Amino acid sequence: MLFQPDKLTVRAGEQVRFLLRNNGKIEHEFVVATIEDNLRHLKAMEANPDMRHEERNARRLQPKQTGEILWRFTKGGTFDFSCLIPGHREAGMFGTILVE
Repeated sequence: MLFQPDKLTVRAGEQVRFLLRNNGKIEHEFVVATIEDNLRHLKAMEANPDMRHEERNARRLQPKQTGEILWRFTKGGTFDFSCLIPGHREAGMFGTILVE
């Protein structure tokens, strides 16, 4: 369980199109947020593992399904992307975005 790539660097103000493909055999999700927000949401997911995400910053994909998120990074800093399905982040499904 991993994201490829798991590290990105972008410029503040840059718009990024995340092209997502679940190559696995189980469903996964992709959530872009601050690390604090994703870890807080991870706790909520532990209590509600069937919670669905179809928000501006999140997509849940079935096996072999594709999707995309279009996101403009307006502030500098370090951000996180994770699969918040219980056990997935812990197994390595997370990454870092550095916004310069």
